[in-house]
Amino acid sequence: MKKKNTSSPSNPIGIFDSGIGGLTVANAIHRLLPNETLIYFGDTAHLPYGDKAPESIRGYAAKITDYLLEQNCKMIVIACNTASSIAYETVKKQAGGNAIVVDVINPVVAEVSVMKKVKHVGVIGTRATIRSNAYALRIEKKNPSMKVSSLATPLLAPMIEEGFFNNKISRTIINSYLSRPKIKKVDVLILACTHYPLIKPEIVEYYKGNINIVNSADIVARYVKDLLSKSDLLNSGKAYKHRFYISDFTKSFEESTKIFFKGKIKLEHKNLWNSGK
Repeated sequence: MKKKNTSSPSNPIGIFDSGIGGLTVANAIHRLLPNETLIYFGDTAHLPYGDKAPESIRGYAAKITDYLLEQNCKMIVIACNTASSIAYETVKKQAGGNAIVVDVINPVVAEVSVMKKVKHVGVIGTRATIRSNAYALRIEKKNPSMKVSSLATPLLAPMIEEGFFNNKISRTIINSYLSRPKIKKVDVLILACTHYPLIKPEIVEYYKGNINIVNSADIVARYVKDLLSKSDLLNSGKAYKHRFYISDFTKSFEESTKIFFKGKIKLEHKNLWNSGK
């Protein structure tokens, strides 16, 4: 049963992802908007979304959206490229007029499509994100002169979730992907997965700083601030306690949160897929 969202500035911002990678977006929003209260939901029971059927992803997103609306969230941020590419319209319909819905693709597309001297854009992400062709279709629609080349990099997210980055293993995998002919000669590279900001230094190192690496987390945070400001929903008061939920709890997830969110947080287990919630 959805409660009516009163859209008060003091209401929380809801953020969800297939796991804990979306904490990079939550962290960026928290740094830019320290007065905002965050409710984060990581659907760890169903990760990775990148290998799931579209109808399953839309079902997961709808259920999580219902929960965030019950918490009177004034905004829902889909901090997952796969869910953004497949379930954005589902979440918007579910939210109705009760919450502003933000995905992680449109803000990045808006920024990249107006970049000067950029002719060839590279995109790396999960299989589902790349299969959806969401970035290419939207960028080429906004700027037909830009060429977009997309590459699925399915090993990167689980590698990062397990804490394998900034080491020999991660560099070998990253270099193997980035050396593929498809994205070898790009002017800018979009990190189309919210896990990937954590390996940005290694990607910068691979390209020797010669191309622009786009970190979606910071772009989305700025977009969130702009939308809330335009809607008169920026909170000028003190933030309440942030809440972080995951649908399947393991100790390793709790340990990994320290990597994704630069601050002490406590994960709570909440299974939305049983009657007790």
